[in-house]
Amino acid sequence: MLPYGRQSIDESDVAAVTAALHSDWLTTGPEVDRFEAAIAERAGVEHAVSVTSGTSALHVAYAAAGIEPGDEIVTTPLTFVATAATAALLGAKVVFADVDPATGNLDPAAAEAAVTDRTKVVSGVDFAGVPVDGAAFRDLAERKGILFLEDAAHSIGSTQDGRPVGSLADLTTFSFFPTKNLTTAEGGAVVTADADLAARARSFKNHGLVRDKAQQRYPEEGPWHQEVHAFGLNYRLPDVLSALGTNQLARLDAFVARRAEVKAAYDEALADLEGVQLPAAPEGAAPAWHLYPLRVPAERRREIFESLRAQGIGVQVNYIPAYWHPVFEDLGYQRGMCPVAEDYYSREISLPMFPGLTDENVEQVITAVRTAVAG
Repeated sequence: MLPYGRQSIDESDVAAVTAALHSDWLTTGPEVDRFEAAIAERAGVEHAVSVTSGTSALHVAYAAAGIEPGDEIVTTPLTFVATAATAALLGAKVVFADVDPATGNLDPAAAEAAVTDRTKVVSGVDFAGVPVDGAAFRDLAERKGILFLEDAAHSIGSTQDGRPVGSLADLTTFSFFPTKNLTTAEGGAVVTADADLAARARSFKNHGLVRDKAQQRYPEEGPWHQEVHAFGLNYRLPDVLSALGTNQLARLDAFVARRAEVKAAYDEALADLEGVQLPAAPEGAAPAWHLYPLRVPAERRREIFESLRAQGIGVQVNYIPAYWHPVFEDLGYQRGMCPVAEDYYSREISLPMFPGLTDENVEQVITAVRTAVAG
């Protein structure tokens, strides 16, 4: 079965991990610092905080933003549930707003309509690797006195108007899961240009520990002394995985280029299929295509999906609208809230998209799609 996503690991990655294993540090060591510096440079900001997953990156980012019970966040339902769940775990009310029918990204106008005086964060998701409208969301955030968080789990390596994803929002979160644009096996990061947000993120991901004596309440306790002023968790990414990430980051441009080639091949071969809609990006966006979200007639989606699986193409669907999950249903959320997102979901099938796809693999996918759509 040809999967919809797969990591790309070569001998240089293996060598980087092996070197870390032979070092004196398996965690909280120099490879973490090196990886964070490289991520910050790629994102075009001063601060990067590595964490154990894209989900923990979101949790850390919301904590850094000061989310507390009674606050609201506005976000898209067309995302993995973690975008909303991590805010809910901090006590926030999640307010879902609808998406742009062309890209599947959070619609700035719909998001603005959902903002109230209790909103603290608006969270856009770069669906499939296409950056959200950063200018519109930054303007919204500044006018409303809230923070703009970009869930860039799909989009490290993407740019908008020449600016890298990571520099567009107050807080940006990355995921380094194996199917993503680069991998640390499990891992993620929070990046920001704001030193205070970075400090709060770094504290939360390390139990909230305060080791700086100038900030401690009881600094004379002894040289061993450390304090916790606010609760945090252990979301530390180890050196072994950081070493893999640094090496993967050096290969990111090649990964992005190959994804673009696969996207172009799919576009050319599938454009004439009746009832099929190809993924699009707005002017100025240069996506690192994490997904290829093909849209097919809703009434035939399952039939086409099952045909592709039967032909050995491991397609996926991204995503079940977040508020359809029983955990949100039990909180009173109802289907029908965001009809554009629900329509997008009803027609979406993610085709295989990863750098290791050969030209032969791409042709295999194209042939299978054309067979499945023809019925």
